[in-house]
Amino acid sequence: MNAGNGRVALVTGAARGIGAEIAKRLSRDGFAVGVLDLDKAAAQEVADELVATGGAAAAAAADVSDEAAVDAAVTEIAARLGPPVVLVNNAGITRDALLFKMSVEEWDLVMQVHLRGAFLMSKRVQSFMREAGHGRIINLSSTSALGNRGQGNYSAAKAGVQGFTKTLALELGRFGITANAVAPGFIVTDMTRATAERLGQTFEEFSAARVANIPVNRPGQPQDVAHAVSFLADERSGFVSGQVIYVAGGPRC
Repeated sequence: MNAGNGRVALVTGAARGIGAEIAKRLSRDGFAVGVLDLDKAAAQEVADELVATGGAAAAAAADVSDEAAVDAAVTEIAARLGPPVVLVNNAGITRDALLFKMSVEEWDLVMQVHLRGAFLMSKRVQSFMREAGHGRIINLSSTSALGNRGQGNYSAAKAGVQGFTKTLALELGRFGITANAVAPGFIVTDMTRATAERLGQTFEEFSAARVANIPVNRPGQPQDVAHAVSFLADERSGFVSGQVIYVAGGPRC
């Protein structure tokens, strides 16, 4: 399968939640979409859905913190769809704990997925973008980059993603490649539901407490994040680079 139009996007962590919604939106925007996830079966389900709705898609399994796995997955997607010119580094995990309870393993795992993963994927895919003279790298950060109790590892990783993004913008701009970050606030996903459960709250209680501090007075949905990614992936965003767009219903919610 080959898209044939040079518009190939690759989304990591795309088997569910925000990543799946981004994949669907980019497919509607006319991109052939490489669906990457640690869970190959779930990634294939998303890819099948995109194909069933008239798009071009291919699924691949990859641990984004594993260099060999990244190389193999990107090579597979490029062979099946064509060279990717849009990369969305969405793959992420949480291992929440207060500092005195957080293990070294919990710190390292979050860093490896978010930061090492974004680095490995960007390094591998930028060569296709440089050859094409055009590219979009979109990294998922978070309002937690501003600090969040019990998320020292996640907050540090998401802040690091912002610095990495700005550096990519400086280094790759002369090749026609932009790099931006999207920083979601409270979004209704399986991950936020799991956080509520971990805190011993119903999701309704957990959600209400957070919505109370959101100026637009509602929780975010994965589609809200996908809309922002869609703009940054578009040709019309070519003069936007090195930016962090907070999708949070307010300045820093």
